[in-house]
Amino acid sequence: MKNYLPTAIIALSIIIGLWIIGNAYNYKFRTSETISVTGLAETDFTSNLIVWNGAFNRNSIELKTAYASLKEDERVIKEYLNSKGIVDSNIVFSSVNVTKNFQRKFDDKGNEISTEFTGYTLTGSVKVESSDIERVEKLSREITELLEKGIELTSNAPEYYYTRLNELKIDLLAKASQDSKVRAETIANNSGGSLGGIKKATMGVFQITGKNSNEDYSYGGAFNTINKLKTASITLKVDYLVK
Repeated sequence: MKNYLPTAIIALSIIIGLWIIGNAYNYKFRTSETISVTGLAETDFTSNLIVWNGAFNRNSIELKTAYASLKEDERVIKEYLNSKGIVDSNIVFSSVNVTKNFQRKFDDKGNEISTEFTGYTLTGSVKVESSDIERVEKLSREITELLEKGIELTSNAPEYYYTRLNELKIDLLAKASQDSKVRAETIANNSGGSLGGIKKATMGVFQITGKNSNEDYSYGGAFNTINKLKTASITLKVDYLVK
């Protein structure tokens, strides 16, 4: 009997050791199991800021003359904008850009034979930035009235922005997180498990596109400024532990 006792003890020790190792492996395996899902949230919103840009120019052989004419145009434009209800604090005139113009002459073989200076082109630009969207939209359509005053002004299409993007992004992240949890719980429940805590969460791309448009999403994040009505969306990739 004494001869079998050491053997029995060794066998029991092996069994206990294997049981401990098996449970440790099982624990490690189960705790490493995860469910990866991507939550999505989006919302429609209306821009609350409009920006309109225009450019005007004057040409003259004399720089001083061109500059004086351009500054007079600036005065007329400012008065016109004021008459349309745009206050001075919403108007910004940029510095003047000066370009020297030359006429190149060529011979019959296409070789340049001379260059003649033909004068200066001075270009100014004006920007209107306002929360009164309807007023500025109307202005952008009527700005060609300045042509009747002898001002060559090029009008750009209005751009639309939203000044509360940070708040919007935080709200979307909360909704995307909730969406990811619902998706993960559905997968876990249908697989006979239960959802644990978050192992890792990575925010995806924040996109702003025109509402009801077929605008393509961008890898770096689309930022639409053309449409007044917009749609913001965000994705959130989350890895959940499985119990």
